[in-house]
Amino acid sequence: GVQTCALPILALLALPLCVPTLIFGAGAIEAVSTGDGFLVHLAILGALALLALATTPWAMAAALRQAGE
Repeated sequence: GVQTCALPILALLALPLCVPTLIFGAGAIEAVSTGDGFLVHLAILGALALLALATTPWAMAAALRQAGE
């Protein structure tokens, strides 16, 4: 399993993956509040979601392989 000293390192590795979602989500909310077009922001968020959905099985398989060693 994951040791407790490795948990902060894993959190730091996962943080950059969350930042683009936060940026484009905030941009979409700001675009709606100012009356600008928000579809570009939502399209990018959708693309990020599809990318995450497509790469999840490989990441899970790698994690299971690593846990089995």
